[in-house]
Amino acid sequence: MPRMIYDYTKSVLEKVSFDLDLFMKELKKAIKKLLPYEVEHLRNWLVYFTAQHPQLRPSLELVTEAA
Repeated sequence: MPRMIYDYTKSVLEKVSFDLDLFMKELKKAIKKLLPYEVEHLRNWLVYFTAQHPQLRPSLELVTEAA
């Protein structure tokens, strides 16, 4: 079950990646809902994802603070 939430979170973040504010809002919600090891996986995914979408790099700070 938790893996489904993680996968859903990634799909939501991909869909809202056009807007940094919306992306940050969804990321904050995800950090609250995910387990600590899932937040770490999300951080790793986010590093990869922000390499392709540099406008989203400020969001890395949120995940770094949560980890």
